[in-house]
Amino acid sequence: MEKVNWKIEGMSCTNCALTVDKYLQGKGMQQVKVNFMGGEVSFEMADDAAKKELAKGIEGLGYHVVTGDQSDARKDTRVFKNNFQRFLFCIVFTAPLMLHMIPGVHIHLLMDPYVQLGLTIPVFIVGMDFFGRSAIKSLLKGVPNMNVLVALGAVAAFGYSLYGTLIGQPEQFMFYDTTATILTLVFMGNWMEERSIETTQSALKKLAASQRSMANMIAYDDKHTEHVFPVESIHLKVGDLLLIKSGDTIPMDCKILWGEASVNEAIISGESAPVFKKMNDKLIGGSILDNGTVKAYVTAVGDDTVLSNILKMVKEAQAEKPPVQQLADKISAIFVPAVIGIALVTLLLNYFAGHQTFSNSLLRSIAVLVISCPCAMGLATPAAIAVGLGRAARNGVLFKNAKSLEIFKSIRQVVFDKTGTLTTGEFIISTFELFDRESSGVSRELSTDVTHGSRLTPHDEFKRIAFSLEKYSNHPIAKTIAKEWKTKDEIRWDRIEEIKGLGMKAVDKDGNQYTAGSFKTASQLTNDRSHNIYLIKNNILLGTIDVADEIRPEAKEVIRLLKIKGVKTILLSGDLQIKCEQVAKTLGMDEFFAEQTPQQKLEKIAALNRIAPTAMVGDGINDAPALAKATVGISLSDASQIAMQSAQVVLMNHGLQHLPLSLGLGKHTYITIKQNLFWAFAYNIIAIPVAALGFLNPTFSALSMGLSDVVLGINSVRLNFKKVM
Repeated sequence: MEKVNWKIEGMSCTNCALTVDKYLQGKGMQQVKVNFMGGEVSFEMADDAAKKELAKGIEGLGYHVVTGDQSDARKDTRVFKNNFQRFLFCIVFTAPLMLHMIPGVHIHLLMDPYVQLGLTIPVFIVGMDFFGRSAIKSLLKGVPNMNVLVALGAVAAFGYSLYGTLIGQPEQFMFYDTTATILTLVFMGNWMEERSIETTQSALKKLAASQRSMANMIAYDDKHTEHVFPVESIHLKVGDLLLIKSGDTIPMDCKILWGEASVNEAIISGESAPVFKKMNDKLIGGSILDNGTVKAYVTAVGDDTVLSNILKMVKEAQAEKPPVQQLADKISAIFVPAVIGIALVTLLLNYFAGHQTFSNSLLRSIAVLVISCPCAMGLATPAAIAVGLGRAARNGVLFKNAKSLEIFKSIRQVVFDKTGTLTTGEFIISTFELFDRESSGVSRELSTDVTHGSRLTPHDEFKRIAFSLEKYSNHPIAKTIAKEWKTKDEIRWDRIEEIKGLGMKAVDKDGNQYTAGSFKTASQLTNDRSHNIYLIKNNILLGTIDVADEIRPEAKEVIRLLKIKGVKTILLSGDLQIKCEQVAKTLGMDEFFAEQTPQQKLEKIAALNRIAPTAMVGDGINDAPALAKATVGISLSDASQIAMQSAQVVLMNHGLQHLPLSLGLGKHTYITIKQNLFWAFAYNIIAIPVAALGFLNPTFSALSMGLSDVVLGINSVRLNFKKVM
């Protein structure tokens, strides 16, 4: 199955998204996700040849598909490009019609039905060009949208007024002002809604804007003289050399070849404090070089950069529908037909049972049509999620789906791995020991092992074996050994593998078997379990290695904040009992489990899940099963690839300090969603009967409908400033 990502222009509400979603699913597409706020759609398809047909079908719904081809470019021939322009045009003609609403103002000329007709026709034409077209297309596709209600109300008022004018009885049929004000105010409301939605997307827009910048590219002539010239970042390729100076935005992901600098990585970590970078350190595209000068080469461009992956992940999460949205979607899908039915019943009951004139009855039914707001129910969840995900991304917290954002509300326990999660993972080798056992020939074997004709000391050969094994592991301890004992004279293995929770196992070309791992790999050879790494050759213990690690400076504060919130903290590690006990005691954690295999971690997480919803924070390959099993799996950005794939949440840049923020954002986003849904349902439940009973005329109904969505936008934007920790 091929994954397709398109940009769709013209979607203005959740019903638009439902229309596109229904069309694509009807064509057999799978994993369809439509985000009307970002104009993003993604789906999986088996037949690549059907893309043009699908794009043509979506165009037929009234939207424009941007697939990335040159054929996407189209000339926009519309007179009015957006709702604001339509509003400005319409208000010129509508304002005179609204003058009679001002007490004491009465202009005889404006009471003439033909003058009112002349003022209304331009507004009606513009309104029907937008609302009418959209309404007809949505009806033909079987997913009626909000524009059906607006168009019906406007057509009913205009048609009734025109009929009265033509039969010479305008006094009883003067609803031209109603027609014009409905269309004008709904255009204004739509514009205000768009502005409020844009505000909810502000954090993502800032990230996206950082992707385009200028770069100083280094090139050499035939005399090897260095030349620097400017180039747009979008034209860079992997391997290009760059000169980055103080104040420059880092154009793409790079690796430093020369120089040192302080870098502001607030764009993906939320921390404005500069980070010191030196040779071989990585630079993230979009961050800013505060002080210093470096030469670097490009390691990733386009969709492969860290920033692009962040944006992609957030957009995919926005398109996800959390469980709380499912009910709102079902109601929104049947809302328009239901409101039309209510409007018809309003007309009949007021006229026949309420003894109202037909004019009053029609006004009330029109008010019902234009005051109802299906968009509010559809917008309630996406607006809150957009702000929540945006603020999280701005602070270095990435949610892979919206469901995990919602689930955070119920987390009562957080389980931590130790190495690389609560501790820095920046080890140093403190001690190592070779076992001198002449009877076994170990020391003799080490000292006479010759490679490329050079004799090695036992210590050098021990280091050589350890490096050759550990360079293939992702474990932080293994990385330290590989870094400190690096040698060009490594062993070439016939085969090598990493065994989860145990260590590295390899066989050389002569058939000798080597193992570097935890005590469990050497439990048959020694009773001393106090060491980090045990090195074994052909079932003979060659020696041990010990490393020193330090607790992350932010770990204690994170544990303290979680405990204040009533969240239980648990340490779950494969490390030694004595070391786990020391870390748990230092940090003040509630409970710890040591010397756990990946299978035991998995079982422990399953048991904890049965007690209460549990989040797991880990970074190693051995944490992957437990991360997947937890209610919410949380990984660090420098974790192993499999750990990041297994987790639903990624904390960027060693972002353990943002764990309380992620939990708080999840909880408060869900609270905001509930508030939005309550408002959306309460508004429609109260507003429709009020309009049906004649307490609101269509003009104020149209204004109320537009403002109802703005209220949701404002409430959602509060998430950007609300204290969540």
